[in-house]
Amino acid sequence: TNEANYLAHTQGKKHQAGLAKRAAMEKKRAREEGTTGTGGSSGPMPMTKAGVGASSTTKRQQRVRIGRPGYEITKSRDPRTNQRCLTFYVDYPEVDDPNATQPRHRFMSAYEQRVESPPDRRYQYLLVACEPYETVGFKIPNEPIDRAEGRFVTNWSREDRRFTLTLYFMEPSGDDETKEG
Repeated sequence: TNEANYLAHTQGKKHQAGLAKRAAMEKKRAREEGTTGTGGSSGPMPMTKAGVGASSTTKRQQRVRIGRPGYEITKSRDPRTNQRCLTFYVDYPEVDDPNATQPRHRFMSAYEQRVESPPDRRYQYLLVACEPYETVGFKIPNEPIDRAEGRFVTNWSREDRRFTLTLYFMEPSGDDETKEG
């Protein structure tokens, strides 16, 4: 989790803005020192973190988000086990190179998200991301997901540029029913 927190921090708007501001200040300082002829600190400047941050900021600005992808959600039940199933189809028609880019997914608890306040612990969120599109989130029940073979499946169709994720929820154990009866 420390690595994830670090990555989230360094990719954040405030951090990137701070790096860009620092790079601009150092560039201005180098120009001023260059005109006076001292040039003492201009030697190691490319090695500073601000120099690295400035280039990554430039790269970040070149990536333009083109909006939300199209999606479709299908609810069903397994006829054998009667498990509830959700299938998410997310279309990414504008992906530049479908062989190099593959959508990513992750589950987020209600306490991690910042959209709804207060968090509702009955739900969790499924996030799907793929450059250059915005990340989309789906609010799903906070129930255990069956990760057995064939019960949690993802597929990236390069030809159709469509990401499919199918998940089954675990059925509650029969203990509650036997206690009532």
